[in-house]
Amino acid sequence: MSITGLHHITLVTNNAQANVDFYTKVLGLRLVKQTVNFDDPGAYHLYYGDSSGSPGSAVTFFEWKQSPQGRPGIGGTHHLALTVADTDGLLMWKRRLTDLGIPVNGPLDRHYFTSIYFRDPDGTILEIATLGPGFAVDEPADALGTAYREPPAEMVVRNRDEERIKAAQWPQPVAEITAGMALNHGMHHITAIGSSIQRTDDFFGGILGMPRVKMTSNFDDPTSAHWYWGVDGGRPGSLITYFERDSDNERYHRVRMGAGQTHHFAFSVPDEETQLVFRERLVKAGMRVSPVMDRIYFKSIYTNDPDGHIVEIATAGPGFLIDEDEPNLGTALQLPPWLEQHRATIANSLTPLTAAPWQPPKETI
Repeated sequence: MSITGLHHITLVTNNAQANVDFYTKVLGLRLVKQTVNFDDPGAYHLYYGDSSGSPGSAVTFFEWKQSPQGRPGIGGTHHLALTVADTDGLLMWKRRLTDLGIPVNGPLDRHYFTSIYFRDPDGTILEIATLGPGFAVDEPADALGTAYREPPAEMVVRNRDEERIKAAQWPQPVAEITAGMALNHGMHHITAIGSSIQRTDDFFGGILGMPRVKMTSNFDDPTSAHWYWGVDGGRPGSLITYFERDSDNERYHRVRMGAGQTHHFAFSVPDEETQLVFRERLVKAGMRVSPVMDRIYFKSIYTNDPDGHIVEIATAGPGFLIDEDEPNLGTALQLPPWLEQHRATIANSLTPLTAAPWQPPKETI
């Protein structure tokens, strides 16, 4: 019984409509569910993903209108990465975003993939990363994560070549998102920040049983460890990675929750039986863990990483089709049964959203 990959990530936005416009119109994700935070029903909870919001593709947001600006730090998430098939698709994204006036950093060589970085309207750091070449480029596939791997010197040089990076651009404007650049592969990885990489490894590798697939350094800050955990040899969509930051160093601070920052991230397990095994494992390890909570679209338990970041373990099903058919996903406000009696009050507290009908990416000719 094991974790099968990432399930979703939940972040904070100040403005639900601006959020919908960015993630659907700019990035082409599908709004698969309009609902509310079940623990705070006066706030939207919006889910984006692939055509059905399958586990590993779901990026979700709480709308907290008066929330202060968040800030990455120890105990929080640094960035979220989405997956594109290849470098051509990545360059097309760079051109599309740049033409829309969104500053882009990259493409940068991350040795195991290539990626670009930019921010959403709330300041969330987003990355788009290629599927490959993968983690076996510098150690055998059957020995991943067993030894420290120094960042390659030639890669470091390439990433400092500003002229090369600036020149790496798709030659034509990209007015529409094509199938070749679509982000329907879901998440690539989530990168968080911890104060002790060994303690983090004890949690993910030990208690949660996730294989460590790489021990290296932060390519932009070689003094900081950067370790990766995942399944299936580090399959994109299964990866959680951590930067190590010294909590005694005044340069580094704790996370500040707010707009643009992550509330929690979730791993996927196949069923409720597996979830209960993990709950018992966490209890025996002396970790704080919630009771099983019914989130309608999945069942959840919550714990914390060693620095306090909220970590969820969610079941793969029943999924988002439980209360809407696929053509109509995300088109109307959905509430859990226990909140239906309050629908009028809840709806009046929310700002109505406008979302264009979802269209799958066009095949290139």
